[in-house]
Amino acid sequence: MDTIYIETSIPSFYYTLRTDPESIARRNWTHQWWRENSEKSTLLTSAAVIAELRKGTSEKTKDRIALLDAMEILTMTDEVVEIAHIYIDKLVMPNDPQGDALHLAIASYYKVDVLLTWNCRHIANANKFNHIKV
Repeated sequence: MDTIYIETSIPSFYYTLRTDPESIARRNWTHQWWRENSEKSTLLTSAAVIAELRKGTSEKTKDRIALLDAMEILTMTDEVVEIAHIYIDKLVMPNDPQGDALHLAIASYYKVDVLLTWNCRHIANANKFNHIKV
């Protein structure tokens, strides 16, 4: 069974309150993916995702966190932090050790099969694929 790391943007779009067409489309696609695929794989997340979600001020913050309740929470290690800093130092990820670099480092360290994200600027950016191949 494949392992899938659920990054912050997935529960965020699952419960988005935004009404612009792009956000509505992402919400609908996220719901569809969840219905059709979430039980076919082992879903994983991290304390970093939960911490990011807790910073939210939306009325949906609790729902977003609850979506992750049944998932295994991957442990932060010194090695994960070191990998995140390498991604930052090599300019693969933005200089925020608690953000995108950390999610990529967690997924890399634990060798997850898929990092599921709507973050197309930094994580799911085709221009970065050759830099972040495992």
